[in-house]
Amino acid sequence: MSLKYGCEEDGEEVEKDLNHEEVEVKEEDDDLETDVEKLMSKPELDRPESELEQYRAMCLELSCNFLELKSQAEDEMSSEDATGTPTRSCLNVIPKAAPINHQPKGGERDQTANRKKLLQKASRVPVKNCVKKEKPSHEPRKLAPDELVPVLDPFQAQDKADTASLNPLAKDVSCNIQIGRAHCLNSCEPGLQGAVGASEVIKKLLERHPGNIPFHNPRLYMAKAGCTKSIPDFRVLAFPDFWGHQTLPYSQSIHQRRISIPKAKIFEDIRRIIQPDDTIDRVIFNLDGPSCDAPECLKFFSKFESGNLCKAIQMREFEYDLILNADVNTSQHQQWFYFEVSAMKSATPYRFNIINCEKPNSQFNYGMQPVMYSVKEALQGRPHWIRVGYDVCYYKNHYQRCTAAAAAAGTSGKSCYTLTFTVVFPHKDDVCYLAYHYPYTYSGMMSQLHILEQTRNPKKTFFQEQTLCQTLGGNPCPLLTITAMPVSGSSDDLEKFRDRPYVVLMARVHPGESNASWVMKGTLEFLLSSDPIADLLRHCFIFKIIPMLNPDGVINGNQRCSLSGDDLNRQWLKPSPTLQPTIYHTKGLLYYLRSLGRAPVVFCDYHGHSQKKNVFLYGCSIKETLWQAGCSIDTSVVTEDVGYRTLAKVLDKVAPAFLMSSCNFLVEKSREATARVVVWREIGVLRSYTMESTFCGCSHGLYKGFQIGTGELEEMGAKFCLGLLVLQLKSLPCRKEVMAQAASLLDVEEEIADLRTQRSESQLVSCLFCEADPPSIFCG
Repeated sequence: MSLKYGCEEDGEEVEKDLNHEEVEVKEEDDDLETDVEKLMSKPELDRPESELEQYRAMCLELSCNFLELKSQAEDEMSSEDATGTPTRSCLNVIPKAAPINHQPKGGERDQTANRKKLLQKASRVPVKNCVKKEKPSHEPRKLAPDELVPVLDPFQAQDKADTASLNPLAKDVSCNIQIGRAHCLNSCEPGLQGAVGASEVIKKLLERHPGNIPFHNPRLYMAKAGCTKSIPDFRVLAFPDFWGHQTLPYSQSIHQRRISIPKAKIFEDIRRIIQPDDTIDRVIFNLDGPSCDAPECLKFFSKFESGNLCKAIQMREFEYDLILNADVNTSQHQQWFYFEVSAMKSATPYRFNIINCEKPNSQFNYGMQPVMYSVKEALQGRPHWIRVGYDVCYYKNHYQRCTAAAAAAGTSGKSCYTLTFTVVFPHKDDVCYLAYHYPYTYSGMMSQLHILEQTRNPKKTFFQEQTLCQTLGGNPCPLLTITAMPVSGSSDDLEKFRDRPYVVLMARVHPGESNASWVMKGTLEFLLSSDPIADLLRHCFIFKIIPMLNPDGVINGNQRCSLSGDDLNRQWLKPSPTLQPTIYHTKGLLYYLRSLGRAPVVFCDYHGHSQKKNVFLYGCSIKETLWQAGCSIDTSVVTEDVGYRTLAKVLDKVAPAFLMSSCNFLVEKSREATARVVVWREIGVLRSYTMESTFCGCSHGLYKGFQIGTGELEEMGAKFCLGLLVLQLKSLPCRKEVMAQAASLLDVEEEIADLRTQRSESQLVSCLFCEADPPSIFCG
């Protein structure tokens, strides 16, 4: 067996990291689009123009009597169901995607149909997937309306006057919360009455530990999860998603790796091959087959929403090799992981090796750590996802992935990569969850939207949730409209209302980029808040927001693709209404707005970036692309407004995590089918962007040297809104009264920001003094 390990000196890695942008620019130069006619052309519609009329129902703000809508919103706020939870209705506009007639096998993922064959125990080489892309394998099944499954929970609450502590977790009992079979009125309106058969234990648990996490309600989450359709027919909730997460009160430093770690890890792997008798080498968790219930070893579980772990193999007493699932209907994209681990010992270092990652490099080599959630910590009042792990490194290993092209050519497949890290768990016999990044589930988004709708001020804020379309898996893809209610019903005020420019935002087209959802969460919470700047923004713009473009991929734990096995952000040129319905109908809505002369003034697609630090924008510029490629430019033919850079410059000043120097406005050939480029070329949106957020941390400014957390990501979402307001003042048509109001508010905002910066800096400094040695994961 040939060994193919990647090993670099730490100094070489640092140098490579410093020169990473230069290398990237060279690659982009070869990929730049230099055909001026193609850059400037406006392609024809990809569908009959008559189809656009169906999107009229998604723009009711342009045609409705808003006094009636206002009255209806007030009525909805006052109406309650039997449990005291406000109800709402949801408008289904677009028909469902073509039905999928296949049925799932026993509620599990069928590896012969919709997953690649798992890495085999001996060779760890996947078998070719034989499913045709045009026929997705399974129809995810909605929970039956007449079944109720009791909720299981191992926690026994005890009365204490001074603390709300719990007895230790019972051994050998899963702490997962099972989803009750839901009595759903429809897939968009899961009323809570009878939706979940919560056990008395859960009820008592929630009574003793009332939820105080903003925009999260455990019972509502359970109800929404009961209406979520998945391929494995998930009936279990991961505890962090059910219980909720609070932002850490402090920031965590970028992890400093010892120079000797990469070589040491690689030599240990080589020794395992040379001396196989020194390893235990037994499968203790198998998602689709029998597992070994061995004593004195960790227990693993991943059969819950967004979960991804295929196999766990115990190699030594405290060392485990982990294998991830590929995306549904593909044989690749193994990067996202999210799983439960339990039955651990205290004060014991456990090493985890995820051995089938596919990206050639990762921020795990430059200070990034996985995240962990402890159930015991959560029940003691610290429900946090926290960065954990030491001796973290990422390197090429000796395993290979067998691809279809390689098998046909009779050659070896692509190399696999190992992510290795060591964790000391905070408690004995705890139940903990480990993930690539802070998880954000589809059910969590749906419950948050429900709460946001009920907490807004309907007299001031127009908020409408509609269904853009049904996904391939049968889940509704929500479309949100947010703006300010008209001042009055006068024709003048209604005309001003309808004349507001559109801003279109969307996120999570790639399921593994959960940071995009946290940024979107910050955007939504700010836009619907009572903040004066948010109120002014609502008066300036009509926001059309699609918070999750790939619900099926998120639900089923994919890294990049939808159920059809497609990277949806490469399908914008000619999306299929059957295989890529969310892209098809989003593009149709944009076409419709353009046909009315109302193309958005700003379009932004929220993403996550695995190779870079900070937050930054990708945009589109003909001149910059041609200049970078070294092409001569005829300025009489190519004219361009430089306004596409304005938003990035504004965000560089107002958002601590944003870095202008990382922004890029080049148009690459390989990106011609992405949302950013298609919306720029076909819809004619000058300010069409992809906003990339790091998985790791920041290299400049207030957060320099710290890993990014959910608080910083949500803040970025709010600061993006502030950037839109400044953009409105700088370069977009704006009424005098709006300009005067915005100027006064921004002065106040600047003063508040200075105070926050001073306070945050002192907080970060104090945190540095309380940081412990690597094995200790909880601060203060």
